[in-house]
Amino acid sequence: LLKTIRSYVENLPPELKADPAVYESRLQKCGSCEELTNGMCALCGCFVEVRAAKAPMHCAKSTSIW
Repeated sequence: LLKTIRSYVENLPPELKADPAVYESRLQKCGSCEELTNGMCALCGCFVEVRAAKAPMHCAKSTSIW
């Protein structure tokens, strides 16, 4: 499953991808969140690697972009 998720992220169109530094920052924030369970957000059910990779996305705890 992780291989499939990472392949999906790698193949996102460039116009949808977050900047690499933003992506890494988002993953760090998700990694320290108590709502992270096996790579998924317990609040919304997304795979955090996918959400972190997409430029317009935001944290489920917040209404603003990270």
